[in-house]
Amino acid sequence: MDRDLAWDGCHNVRDLGGLPAAGGRRTRWGAVVRSDTPDRLTEAGWAAAAAHGVRTIVDLRTPGEHRAGDGHRPAGMDVIDVPLHEPGEPHEHGGTPLYLRAFLERHPERCARVLRTIAQAPPGGVLVHCVAGRDRTGLITMLLLTLAGVGVPDIVADYERPAARLRPLYAKLGQPDDDLRVQAYLARTGATAREAVLATLDGLHGLHTHLSAVDLTALRERLTAGG
Repeated sequence: MDRDLAWDGCHNVRDLGGLPAAGGRRTRWGAVVRSDTPDRLTEAGWAAAAAHGVRTIVDLRTPGEHRAGDGHRPAGMDVIDVPLHEPGEPHEHGGTPLYLRAFLERHPERCARVLRTIAQAPPGGVLVHCVAGRDRTGLITMLLLTLAGVGVPDIVADYERPAARLRPLYAKLGQPDDDLRVQAYLARTGATAREAVLATLDGLHGLHTHLSAVDLTALRERLTAGG
């Protein structure tokens, strides 16, 4: 199966299934999907999300970032708002991979709240998104895959993948490719995306203190199968 999903109106939709995980298990198809904002989904796009099994949407955006109504969203698909940022709070490091470790260190309880929401979601697929589905969604995805026991190379590859997938969206919006700005910022600081991801994974240990054993078990059972 292809992890990249074609949902009309979105440009950066990906299933987290099919990756090797700890204990001979693999990440479960349809359990968690990451995406850019579904506000742009057409009726056909929402139908594709429903057919994929999505029943809960975890919205990481700050109030005020919502742009469009949800008139096409099918019945039986619930939205849970779990913003990572407070209104007016600056995005440290300008929306680049260097944001990841800094935010995790400063606000582990906010990250844990999102993970807890996913762990406790009703049966069915969970869609996690922010605006572009890159930084905030990338951070939560990174944490999910780590807790599932996915290897570092696969986690890094998953984080880097949106760069190419978002180019058509920026072109459609008439905006410059934001990856060019990100790469220029990293070059000025002498950092790489891979180094930023590895530093974030190294800082994950303290997050466990913000999650119960029940939540950790529920997350692993939701995310993985087999073994």
